[in-house]
Parts: sequence; C-alpha cells; structure tokens
Amino acid sequence: MIPDATTLLVIVILVALVGMLIGSIGVGGVILVPALTWATDISVHLAISAAMFSYLFSGLLGAYLYSRKGSIQWSSGIWLAVGAMPGAYLGSKFISGMPDDSVKLVIAAFVIFAGINTLIQPKHNNTQTPDLSAFWLIIIGVLVGISSAMTGTGGPLLLVPLLMWLKWPVLTVVGLSQFIQLPISLLATLGNVMHGSVDFKLGAAIAAVMVIGVAIGANLAHRLPAEILRKFVGMVLGVVGGWMLWQSMGAFA
Repeated sequence: MIPDATTLLVIVILVALVGMLIGSIGVGGVILVPALTWATDISVHLAISAAMFSYLFSGLLGAYLYSRKGSIQWSSGIWLAVGAMPGAYLGSKFISGMPDDSVKLVIAAFVIFAGINTLIQPKHNNTQTPDLSAFWLIIIGVLVGISSAMTGTGGPLLLVPLLMWLKWPVLTVVGLSQFIQLPISLLATLGNVMHGSVDFKLGAAIAAVMVIGVAIGANLAHRLPAEILRKFVGMVLGVVGGWMLWQSMGAFA
C-alpha cells in the first residue's frame, strides 16, 4: 500500500522527530517501527529491518557531530561495541521466528522500561564517568545489541536509561548512544539479510529524512539543558509504550 499525501507527510514529520530525539538524547527510534506499521501495510519484521538499516546513517552522523564536540568516550564505546556486535546478530536471528504480535509485546516492554527509568531518575550533574570495567561494558553491549535488533530501536533505548541510572554524564551517555548505533545496525542488518529480508530502499528513504533531525537534535543537545529533554522523552515513551502494550495485548485476547 502506498500512503496518501497526508499520511506520507505525517510519516516524514515523525521520522524527522525521531531523528531529533536520537540526536538530542539518544532515545527516539522506538517511535519509528510503530509509525511505519501504522501508516503502511508492511509487517513489523520488515519495519524493524528497515529501521535498523537506517540507524547506520543516523549513527554515522550523530557520532561525527558528537565527536567534534568531544562528547564521545571512545574507550568505553569500543568495549560496548565488542559486546553489541554479536548481540545484535543474535537478536536479528531470534526475531526471524517470532510472531508479529509477540515482537510488538517485546517492543512495548522495552518502551515502558525506558520511560519509567528515565522519569524516576534523580537529577545529577556528574562530569566524571563512574568506573565500569571492560567486562561489564561488554555485558551491557550484548544486552543492548540483542534488545535493539529484536525491537528495531537501534541501541539507545536500553543503553541511555541504563547509563543514566549509573549516573554517567548526560552528554557522555548521548554521545555513546550515537556511536553504538553503528555496530548494532551493521550486524543486525547482516543478520536480517541472512535470516530474513531488508527493504533497503525504505531504509534509505527513512535515513534521508532522519539525518536532518539528527543534525538539529545534536545541536540542541549541546545548547539546551539535557534534563528538560530527558524528562519529556520519558513521558513520551511511557505513553507510547502503554499504547503499544494495550494494542498488543488486544491481539491475544
């Protein structure tokens, strides 16, 4: 089904918003898959695979922009990537055999988790990154990779609230969330090609709009208080997750 002009405009706006959220606080891709499945007749599996491919481009731009500002801690990012790459591949393999409604339930659970954790965290102004060994960074990377590939959220949905809970500096967290998209999207796309299918044209079209939002969001993140953006996204995730959970549970009723 080809969306009508109004629906297409809404999709473009939502994708641009996703890019702004990814660029400003990392979390945002969770909105993408529901938007695609709502507006078109593509399955959730194809929507996830196209979303994962698009994050390769948003991650490249986001990592570049944050790196220019010195907001990426590369030593931690490398260890996270070591765990995220096999995790993303495994996640893409797991999802190929899951029913659509089961996948939506998984997505809803992660959305609600991210929203609650973002909202309940106390405000902190840490400038020093807490010590975390390479072993634990790899474990976090594996979990982030698996969950991201299975839900089409690109990595930050779990990584951002987890590192914020550990009281890492906000810009360091968001910077790592930009970088982690790269290994996850690359390995997840490879897994999707081997175990499923990828609509590369759809993924490229999404990326073309998303990167515009990422550029705007990255600029905002270095200018506006991150606390305001973090709380706002927490509320959005809570609403979206609740809606997705209600919709998914209805399918099993």
